[in-house]
Amino acid sequence: MTAVSGQVWVSLISLGGVVLGGLLSYLVQHRTQLSAERAEQQRQRIALSETRRAERLALLERFIEVGAEAERAAFSRPAVWDDTHDWYLTTRDVMNRLWVAERLIRIQFPLPVHDAARAYFLDLNRTVWEGLPEGESVRDYLEDNRLAFLDAARTVMG
Repeated sequence: MTAVSGQVWVSLISLGGVVLGGLLSYLVQHRTQLSAERAEQQRQRIALSETRRAERLALLERFIEVGAEAERAAFSRPAVWDDTHDWYLTTRDVMNRLWVAERLIRIQFPLPVHDAARAYFLDLNRTVWEGLPEGESVRDYLEDNRLAFLDAARTVMG
């Protein structure tokens, strides 16, 4: 009977070893799968963050480029013009593009950046369409809000 009993114990210990090994294997695989999922989620977050950063940089470039065109229009503003004048037709298109770019800044950036972009846009708009008093410099008039916008954008972009 001891021989049978010994064989049962050996079989039970062997079965226990198989169960324990299977359980440990399952736990390791489960942990590995969770770790892989977390790594994939992190990779996706990083990719999304890089994509958003690239979109923001492109939008900043667009706003700055169109802003520069609007500044050139302000510098070249004729004393007398009407809605058929070449300057007006070109400037109207530039200001429309600047208006759109400023609205996109509001969508893509925190409000302090948009507020700075809005102040710069309003100064540009006023300068382009109404002009400045005699003796006042376009560059000097626009400088403070332009720099405030650039500084706010730089802070957000890091």
